[in-house]
Amino acid sequence: MKHYEVEILDAKTREKLCFLDKVEPHATIAEIKNLFTKTHPQWYPARQSLRLDPKGKSLKDEDILQKLPVGTTATLYFRDLGAQISWVTVFLTEYAGPLFIYLLFYFRVPFIYGHKYDFTSSRHSVVHLACICHSFHYVKRLLETLFVHRFSHGTMPLRNIFKNCTYYWGFAAWMAYYINHPLYTPPTYGAQQVKLALAIFVICQLGNFSIHMALRDLRPAGSKTRKIPYPTKNPFTWLFLLVSCPNYTYEVGSWIGFAIMTQCLPVALFSLVGFTQMTIWAKGKHRSYLKEFRDYPPLRMPIIPFLL
Repeated sequence: MKHYEVEILDAKTREKLCFLDKVEPHATIAEIKNLFTKTHPQWYPARQSLRLDPKGKSLKDEDILQKLPVGTTATLYFRDLGAQISWVTVFLTEYAGPLFIYLLFYFRVPFIYGHKYDFTSSRHSVVHLACICHSFHYVKRLLETLFVHRFSHGTMPLRNIFKNCTYYWGFAAWMAYYINHPLYTPPTYGAQQVKLALAIFVICQLGNFSIHMALRDLRPAGSKTRKIPYPTKNPFTWLFLLVSCPNYTYEVGSWIGFAIMTQCLPVALFSLVGFTQMTIWAKGKHRSYLKEFRDYPPLRMPIIPFLL
């Protein structure tokens, strides 16, 4: 069996960083990364991007050496992705923050609204309902991160945690300040508006959870297998007939419900910014589904049925 020689060059400077002799033909990129780490311990596998061309796309960990368009002496180019952090850690941090921050405003801890309001309680029932809904949403997200989600990528750049936490924590503080403010006024149409909003919120939360469970069941534990998601017997998953990312559709719906319930501008802005970001993600996922699966259902749109 013919072995391969693999040289790894710096993608920017073309400096030779490593030469691997007698590499098995069926070695994966993940195994080559582990061999590279032995000579350069500061670049652990999650930090490494190996590619065939200095400006090309990163090779996947599961790519096999002999199936790549290289000779028996292969040249790979290395880029440092920077310090990495696990997706689970990022999600737990960015979701625990809003849960804790919102409760500080709800209980009106000192130095927020002035001394005479310390630890007082709102007389409006919608304020207490909003706290329950907000807390439920983030507790759900934390539990899903721990027990439901299966991540195709183990890590992300460390700098992302600061960007993500600024977004989630900042908006949580902004909306909580106004909703729990002593001068807060309830929605214009009173109990009817709150009941409608609560119904939207609960339906969308159930829908979001149903989609996450359906996506989880598509991917066996420990694998990176990708399949076309289809509706199941659960009616909440029937939205898969019309959109590629119904989890985002339901997520946006939840926040629209919360905005109607509280009639609070920062919540509406958070919903709008979230919708914009989720539309970008949904379009990206939709494109990758179309590219990967020839038989992908043609009727589906990325996030909003028939429109977007």
